[in-house]
Amino acid sequence: MNVLITGGMGYIGSHTCVQMIAAGITPVIVDNLCNAKAEVLNRVEALTGVRPRFFVGDIRDEAFLDSVFAQTSVKAVVHFAGLKAVGESVSKPIEYYDNNVNGTLVLLRSMRKAGVKSLVFSSSATVYGDPQQVPITESSPTGATTNPYGRSKYMVEQCLTDLFAAEPDWSITLLRYFNPVGAHPSGSMGEDPQGIPNNLMPFIAQVAVGRRDKLAVFGDDYATPDGTGVRDYIHVMDLADGHIAALDKAGSEAGLHIFNLGTGKGSSVLDMVNAFSDACGQPVPYEICPRRPGDIAECWASTEKARQQLGWQATRSVAEMTRDTWRWQSQNPQGYQD
Repeated sequence: MNVLITGGMGYIGSHTCVQMIAAGITPVIVDNLCNAKAEVLNRVEALTGVRPRFFVGDIRDEAFLDSVFAQTSVKAVVHFAGLKAVGESVSKPIEYYDNNVNGTLVLLRSMRKAGVKSLVFSSSATVYGDPQQVPITESSPTGATTNPYGRSKYMVEQCLTDLFAAEPDWSITLLRYFNPVGAHPSGSMGEDPQGIPNNLMPFIAQVAVGRRDKLAVFGDDYATPDGTGVRDYIHVMDLADGHIAALDKAGSEAGLHIFNLGTGKGSSVLDMVNAFSDACGQPVPYEICPRRPGDIAECWASTEKARQQLGWQATRSVAEMTRDTWRWQSQNPQGYQD
């Protein structure tokens, strides 16, 4: 089966490509390389023996997408493409709504013209906003988002919900995932953000490898065990496997399917710092800084629905997440070089 992957050269998309190939699925990649490197394609090929077909272009370009669908016989789309940094979204809201919301609408129009009506959407736990209670279930309230990134994901979910109500022959799967971290266990693929990392794990890794002096820990006065924010960190390989399960189980059935992808466990910022120090064999220097706008105290998933309906659950530990991240960063101190 051919599956189009938007944003397939990015962090989560590239790892999902590797797992798709292992599962006998043929990925077709679309990416504009605004936050990814062309070298990723070489790494995917080296790991799998398969070089996926790759189209360079932007999902907001409808003529480009139409041409991709015309040249390929894809049966489904996994939609990763979009901007994803919470902090950056606060300072660049228009860019986030344009890329994430408008880009999805253009993609949907092109899919409909091509007769492709199976979509797995890369959503986010940010749609739940500041949760009233944890763990968060799929029926927890959504929409009280705290930043433009989260609002853009929530808006797309609403667009997709309305599309399914109007055209119920679609299969639409919303995967609300929590905090992806880790890297391919080979060390050849991982997260390589451009500029200063917006997410915790790549920042810790760059400090540990000597690219940055110290980690900024934003807030130590939350109502959590050690005062730092608590999140549900999930290994990117577990996350990739979740997309395969969604394609296999939900992607072939008409319906609006919603699943959390997480571990069901929360870890604090300092828990992750300490785990990474163990992985790399040295302390990771950090300083406490004021809270960031839009951040929440704690957030972790109930994953029972995905386990029951998709037959999927995360299996990799925090120790594996930090060890694999360190292997990637230490073997590729400057990230991908293309």
